[in-house]
Amino acid sequence: MAFVNVPKDLNKIKNKALFNLTVRQLVCFGAAAAIGIPVYILTRVAIGGTGAALLMIGLMLPCFFFAMFEKDGQPAEKVLRNYIRTRIYFPGKRPYKTENLYEILEKEGKSLAEQETAATPDAAGSIGKRNQSYK
Repeated sequence: MAFVNVPKDLNKIKNKALFNLTVRQLVCFGAAAAIGIPVYILTRVAIGGTGAALLMIGLMLPCFFFAMFEKDGQPAEKVLRNYIRTRIYFPGKRPYKTENLYEILEKEGKSLAEQETAATPDAAGSIGKRNQSYK
């Protein structure tokens, strides 16, 4: 008797069109072939077979990326769009800013010390002038 595995989550199942590939993959592979093959044919004489093959591969890789990459059920263009929106167009603001309490205490300490020295009478008896002999 034949045994068939049934996946628990049926949302992950995608309809296959041809050669066990989805329509999205077929379109992206077709676009890669439409870009890569003419580039190879037109450039193999000018830059050699190896250079033309590397150029063809470099031009076809983005199409393969868009055909095969998927993260959290989202295709590559949605992942890239979300990344660009969150990093470039709408960068996140920090929800709070920490305060350096030691710096605040140091400023308050200096201001209190200045107030005390300004309020103490000097040798002449006048208030508010600093005694020049203590410098």
